[in-house]
Amino acid sequence: MSLTEGKNILVYVETAGDAPVGPALEILAKAKELAGAKGEEVIAAVLAEAPEAAAQTAIEAGADEAVVVKTAEKRPEVRAAMLAKLVEKYTPSLVLAAATQEGKDVTPLLAQKFEAGCAVDVMNIVADGDQYVFTCPVYGGNVLNDVVLHTRPAVATVRGGSFSKSIEAGKAGKIIEETVEITEESVFTKIANVVKEISEAVNLEDADVIVSGGRGMGSKENFALVQQLADVCGGVVGATRPAIEEEWVGRSHQVGQSGKIVAPKLYIACGVSGATQHVSGMIGSGYIIAINKDEDAPIFDIADVGIIGDAMKILPLMIEEIKKIKEA
Repeated sequence: MSLTEGKNILVYVETAGDAPVGPALEILAKAKELAGAKGEEVIAAVLAEAPEAAAQTAIEAGADEAVVVKTAEKRPEVRAAMLAKLVEKYTPSLVLAAATQEGKDVTPLLAQKFEAGCAVDVMNIVADGDQYVFTCPVYGGNVLNDVVLHTRPAVATVRGGSFSKSIEAGKAGKIIEETVEITEESVFTKIANVVKEISEAVNLEDADVIVSGGRGMGSKENFALVQQLADVCGGVVGATRPAIEEEWVGRSHQVGQSGKIVAPKLYIACGVSGATQHVSGMIGSGYIIAINKDEDAPIFDIADVGIIGDAMKILPLMIEEIKKIKEA
């Protein structure tokens, strides 16, 4: 099944606890810009148990109208099928979603239903006539590649931090409630058991400040300094894969290709060498401070400020000075 025509932009507004995730609100701001230039509209699609508040936030973030489906269903296959029903009805030319784990699960399934192309980890979108040009990182983030999808609809996931949110509090917009039924017989995914992971809840994607530690921190005891610096900065802790594998911190803190893609206002890398796999996950950060005793570490190539020295000596000084400033 494929669409031959379409207009408007549909944004899948992923929710966490019935509130929109930050990257979805960023996408809405960009969608508003793109749609406005073509005289089109932005439609927010919200699938949640209590979607009303998220729908209103989506309108304030740039949507002209929000389509809501009340559902407790979490399986990506079912959510993709629900979105497909909405795409059939509203026939958008472009469907966007955040490049979260859920977004990356749902969008390929959605694209397959319409025999459409799907761009992933998009960092910029430009309208070119009736087509859209998507800028995507390739080769571990070392090269940015422009992609054009000659399908209707075009489907893409957008990397968090690529665009800035723009909230217009109190903005009015239409909220439309839809009922979408997906028969269980059409779903191949079955839930055999639900196991709750026992781990610290960490929201790296929405953090303004992230302090990350790498192999250079040396030990779990030394890694505690990363947590202390994050605490005084009002941020959260990130980590490279070696730090995760050494079990200095939980896997939910991993930043990079095999972890989370982040774009905070401030990123402090402590004892991080700057391997491509890690850099590709944080290159979108607004301001990067790197601390490493190896003056040739690749991390310094992308840092706004580089501090050459032993992180175990530098971090206590930074923590102490920041505390003084906050107490003054």
